[in-house]
Amino acid sequence: MATRAAAATLTAATSSLLRRSASLRPQGLRVPRRVPHPRFVRHIASSTNEEAASRAAAATADTGGPTIFDKIIAKEIPSSIVYEDENVLAFRDINPQAPVHVLVIPKVRDGLTGLDKAEPRHAEIMGQLLYVAKVVAEKEGVANGYRVVINNGAEGCQSVYHLHLHVLGGRQMKWPPG
Repeated sequence: MATRAAAATLTAATSSLLRRSASLRPQGLRVPRRVPHPRFVRHIASSTNEEAASRAAAATADTGGPTIFDKIIAKEIPSSIVYEDENVLAFRDINPQAPVHVLVIPKVRDGLTGLDKAEPRHAEIMGQLLYVAKVVAEKEGVANGYRVVINNGAEGCQSVYHLHLHVLGGRQMKWPPG
């Protein structure tokens, strides 16, 4: 047992020395570097970008100007529509976080830029949004398991200030969510 511990210590010390000194390294010997798995690097980078985008969006949240969603509703920007009725529009997210990632939005913002802005007069449309999320999950074949997410405010990584629900499915969801 002591021999194994000594061998492990010697191996670690040798690897550390070889990593720091290329002149001591025999020609052609590659010493593996300890770097994070690319998936984790991508997650950290995308989280940082999302946080920066949400802070920037929060700065102009209540200006009343049109959002990207208003332009999608007006058909000024193309989208892959999954569901549409007189009050609600559902379309595929351009940066999907799951095999099924659909955004569900009210067609009229009516001051409902985020969940924190909800008032009693918004109760009907909020119920319709949740019902449409269920319909979308059924249409997309994920009714057996999906997640509905509402990001609210800069700390919740809300990047578009037009209330919207994310319907995510098609893979095993994890808990806690992020």
